[in-house]
Amino acid sequence: MHLSLLALGALVASAVAAPALNHVVHEKRSSNPQGWWKHEKLHSSEVLPMRIALTQPNMDKADDFLMEVSHPASEKYGQHWTAKQVAEMFSPTQESVDAVTKWLILGGIAEERIWRSQSLGWLNFDATVEEAENLLKTEYHVYKHKSGQPHVACNAYHVPEHIRQHIDFIIPTVHFDAKISPPKDDYNRKIQKRSPAPASSSTAAAGPPVQTGIAEKIGSPYSLPGSGSIPKAGEQINIFGFLDELANCDMYITPNCLRALYEFANGVSANPKNSYGIVEYTPQAYLQSDLNLFFANFSKPLVGHSPIFDSIDGGVDQTFNQSFSYNGESDLDLEYSMTLVYPQQVTLYQTGDLIEGASFNNFLDAIDASYCTYEGGDDPTQDSVYPDPAPGGYKGPENCGGYTATKVISTSYAYNEADLTPFYEMRQCNEYMKLGLQGVTILYSSGDYGVAGNDGQCINPVTGMYNNGTSGKFNPSFPGTCPYITSVGATQVKPGASVTQTQPEEACETVIFSGGGFSNVFPLPSYQAAAVHEWFTNHPPPYGADRFNNSQMTRGLPDVAANGANYVVAVDGSFSLVYGTSCASPVFGSVVTLINEARIDLGKSSVGFLNPTLYANPGALNDITQGGNQGCGTPGFMATTGWDPVTGLGTPNFPKLLEVFLALP
Repeated sequence: MHLSLLALGALVASAVAAPALNHVVHEKRSSNPQGWWKHEKLHSSEVLPMRIALTQPNMDKADDFLMEVSHPASEKYGQHWTAKQVAEMFSPTQESVDAVTKWLILGGIAEERIWRSQSLGWLNFDATVEEAENLLKTEYHVYKHKSGQPHVACNAYHVPEHIRQHIDFIIPTVHFDAKISPPKDDYNRKIQKRSPAPASSSTAAAGPPVQTGIAEKIGSPYSLPGSGSIPKAGEQINIFGFLDELANCDMYITPNCLRALYEFANGVSANPKNSYGIVEYTPQAYLQSDLNLFFANFSKPLVGHSPIFDSIDGGVDQTFNQSFSYNGESDLDLEYSMTLVYPQQVTLYQTGDLIEGASFNNFLDAIDASYCTYEGGDDPTQDSVYPDPAPGGYKGPENCGGYTATKVISTSYAYNEADLTPFYEMRQCNEYMKLGLQGVTILYSSGDYGVAGNDGQCINPVTGMYNNGTSGKFNPSFPGTCPYITSVGATQVKPGASVTQTQPEEACETVIFSGGGFSNVFPLPSYQAAAVHEWFTNHPPPYGADRFNNSQMTRGLPDVAANGANYVVAVDGSFSLVYGTSCASPVFGSVVTLINEARIDLGKSSVGFLNPTLYANPGALNDITQGGNQGCGTPGFMATTGWDPVTGLGTPNFPKLLEVFLALP
């Protein structure tokens, strides 16, 4: 959330008797965030810019709206909404605007001092500290961080009981959204000097205070916070003489291996209404020379071709840092996605400058301007803020809109669900829902550490803090736990198996383990309920609530899987083997893009949100029944018949999926 505060004029209103109002606590903070302490009472004459986030209507109906256009049994399947329709449906009601405005006026804030934000979701006004304290029945203090940075906040605030239903939250109040940043010279200095981030405003899903900056570190290279979700490098190899042979796919995955596994051919058309996007986070970057090397061996018509480049918030395809840590992810994603959907073009959303980096929210801002201010806008403790005043930073304004969402968007990065606050995650998840309403398919990799989080982190059940990964509670990934995205796990070809035999794959247990488990934040979606309950009934795990959320009432992941081991990738001028769900997500996205191509050629819509159709048609995927996803000192879960929290419903069977989706309106 963006920090805002209050301004002048309560003395005039104090002369007017206002009716007695029954005030109730709206938000309360039980303790100071780590690293902060209360310093002094804020002077009553100080002016604060206040922002009131109005309740968005119809959010309780949002899931129903999405199912209407996404469920295969719906008569409205594929009748996706426009961005304008989405914005209008979730704009605050005039009743809320009028009720809150009336309360402010009664509290001494003259009507001419109140203005509504362009997004229509906020009421803004300036007020003195004295006015704000009288209005909210609270006291404001200056808090100081151990770094010396000040922040204005209160412990709790109150609103009239009849007003509460119209307000989501008010800032500045209990939220600590002061961004704590290290000195910024250049990118290398930033990442080298960034100490473990001080704890921020609120409580993470796991229980302890959230660490600032977790979200914007997502593209960090190895050994730095945020690097846990990038792919894992294997040995360098000499490709010549054997890689065109399908007989070697158990050791070396190439595009032809994937086509054989999932039974799809080379693309033959590029409908201008179709599109596929890959999201990367600076400093992760591709090298054109690597793409050319890969294409020369596996997709000759693409030699010299580059992705469509969308630079978001100063995103740059940097080339001065070259190593697997900087180039492995982007090279992998683009080499395979561009090859598998050719001649369809691929859009690269390069997000964040070299100084700030970026978060998933920064990307979402760029493809949906309304998200910039939705429920308070981005969280400056987690998301990058632009313009960036640091030397070498992006000096342009933050990209709010201006970029079109492609029909399919694949992201091979992820956080731990426990890294971030439930509010932060729910706000972002709602945006994925709105993109689904508009016919956009969102895919995220499920993680590479089995039931553990990035870098093998598990959760101490007593403190809620991360431990060394040898014990503790399971640590699912986010956004994988959001019910409005498709979470993609990983498989591998069984040693010695042929890709043409019946079910040659098992859950990935080479270098990485397919991320999977159950959310501690998001409820079980209706489309997944039967599959999850069936799994608990027929394959009950040997763990209790001390290990994972076994309530059978929360979202399970992943939804699907694709191969994630032994990928042959050109990186920094040579070929290496690469592992990760980072491999799986762009491959599954490529399959969906080819399905969209066929639907669009017939005059139909894109498939949009996949999950309801996939769960209604599990036979359209290849069920994976072997392997597990160990972590936290346990064997993890085991792949089995039907959906499981290792490989989901299974890997794509292109002919069957195509038949299912072409049969829909």
